[in-house]
Amino acid sequence: MLSVKKNIPNILKVLLIIGFGYFFWLMLKITLEYIPIKTEVSFLLIKQTEVSERPEYLYFFYTHVYTSIFVLLSGFLAILRKDFGLKNFHKNIGKLYIFLILIFAAPSGIYMGIFANGGIYSKISFVLLGCLWWISTFQAYQMARQKRFKEHKQWMWRSFALSLSAVTLRMWKVIIVYLFHPNPMDVYQIIAWLGWIPNILFIEYLIAKKYI
Repeated sequence: MLSVKKNIPNILKVLLIIGFGYFFWLMLKITLEYIPIKTEVSFLLIKQTEVSERPEYLYFFYTHVYTSIFVLLSGFLAILRKDFGLKNFHKNIGKLYIFLILIFAAPSGIYMGIFANGGIYSKISFVLLGCLWWISTFQAYQMARQKRFKEHKQWMWRSFALSLSAVTLRMWKVIIVYLFHPNPMDVYQIIAWLGWIPNILFIEYLIAKKYI
């Protein structure tokens, strides 16, 4: 019985890696749809007003898309807290994760949130998500600089929970559309909030219970 209990964390780690690998592959497929650069494919098909009237929109959009896939990968590798035989791998991959979010992914996400589909409620959610994403990542950076590594770990988990909203948002969309067949704009208003609030609440629960 004792050996079974000891193996449970390892089993969970394996399941976590498998699950992340699957969803990362799905996100990579979405990203590859925009290579080479196209303006009439996938998500951009419903953003033609922004594409035609706001030339800067595409710059922010592609910045967000192209950096977010690396954010997911580097963030996952960072929270594993392994060096994989490479000197300072965890430290360097964490720096990459933080740099990509603070300079590229979060600011571009905030800009895109201003023009999100679904009306004012969706816009508020996506802008708020982008701001919290930036703040939690910056806090993780500050804690690391101050060598407050427990707090650094907790803020990194908060940040990564928000990074995963790109995945959970799409999961909820599939579930809601399949079960309820709502109006497309209603879907955006729901998943705009559902994509990230459960994530951060779950992490706060784990932190409160001292699992993180």
